[in-house]
Amino acid sequence: MTPWTEDDRPRLLSIATAVPPNLLRQDDTVTESRALLQSRFSQFDRLAPAFQSAGIDTRHSVVPLDWFRQPHGWVDRTRAYAEGAAALFRDAAGLALDQAGLRADQVDIIVTVSSTGIVTPTLEALTARDMGFRADAMRVPVFGLGCAGGVSGLSIAADLATARPGAVVLMVAVETCTVLFRLDRLAKADIIATALFGDGAAAVVLRAGHAADDARPRIGRGRQHMWPNTLGIMGWTVEETGLGVVFDRSIPSFAEAELRTALDGLIPDDPVDRHVCHPGGAKVITALETTLSLPEGSLDVERRVLAQNGNMSAPTVLFVLEQVLRAGTRGSLLAMALGPGFTLSVLPITVQ
Repeated sequence: MTPWTEDDRPRLLSIATAVPPNLLRQDDTVTESRALLQSRFSQFDRLAPAFQSAGIDTRHSVVPLDWFRQPHGWVDRTRAYAEGAAALFRDAAGLALDQAGLRADQVDIIVTVSSTGIVTPTLEALTARDMGFRADAMRVPVFGLGCAGGVSGLSIAADLATARPGAVVLMVAVETCTVLFRLDRLAKADIIATALFGDGAAAVVLRAGHAADDARPRIGRGRQHMWPNTLGIMGWTVEETGLGVVFDRSIPSFAEAELRTALDGLIPDDPVDRHVCHPGGAKVITALETTLSLPEGSLDVERRVLAQNGNMSAPTVLFVLEQVLRAGTRGSLLAMALGPGFTLSVLPITVQ
C-alpha cells in the first residue's frame, strides 16, 4: 500500500461557529454567584477576584441566568444539554455547510465531539431529520476529550477524510459547560469553573482528493502526547446529581514547565508561523506565550475569543482558528490544546 503524502491530506472547505442566545455578562455573573454561593462557601470572597482576573467580559449559555438559582439533577441537566447542544449543532453545522456550498445530504461522515453531556442516540442522530443528513451517513461520536476535543476531533475527521478521498466530512464540536453548575458541590475548582466556562459550538467541513479544493487550507496529521500520572489534573467525576469538575490550579505552571519538551517531540524542527491555541484561561495564555517563546500579546485572537465567550471547552480553539483564517493569516499554522489525560493535542494546518 502506498503511504499517504501531504498532498493526499484533506482541505478545509469551511469553518463556522455558534453561541446560544443567553448572554452572561461577567459582572452580572459574579453578582449572581455571590448571592447564590457566599453563604454556602466560606472561601467565596477570597476566590471571587478570579471572576475579574479571568480575562472574560461575556459568555453565553443554553439556559437563562435564573436557571442556576434552583438545584438540578441528571434529568434536568440532560434535558438542557440535549436541547441546547442540538440547537448549537444545527446552527454551527448549517452555517459551515452553507459556507462550503454544500447540502446536508452531501455529507458522508459526521464526527461529533462533546464531553459536557450524554445522550443516546447522539447529537448527530437527534438532529439528522432537521439537518437532512442521508440515512447512510457514517456517524462518529467522540466523548471525553474535553478542552482538547476541538484539535483531536479535527484530527480524527481529517484522517477519515484522507482514508476516503472525495467524501465530505463534517466535524462538529459542541459543549454546554454551564449546565454542569452545581449548588451542592462547592470546592475551589467549582468556583473557578463558574468564573471561566461558557457554551458554544464550531463546525468544520473537510474533503480530500478533490482537485478544485487544492488552494484551500490543508489539514496535516494530528499528534498527541499524554503525560504519565496526570489523570487528576483535568476531567470529570461522576456523582449523584451531575458531573463534578476536576480542574487543577497547576495547569498554567504545568504547561509552562512541560509543554515545550512534549511539543518538540511531536513536531521536531517544524517551523510554525502562527500557533493557534486553545485559550483555557488568561493565565494559561500567558504560560503558552512564555513556553512557546512568543512576544507578550502575540496570542491576541486567543485573548479576544476568551473575553467574548469564556472557555467553551472543545470548540474554543476552533473559534480562534476561524478568526485567524478570516484575518488572512498564511503559512504554517499549528492548532494546539491541552485536555484530560493530561494530553497535548496538536494539528498542523498549511494556508497557501
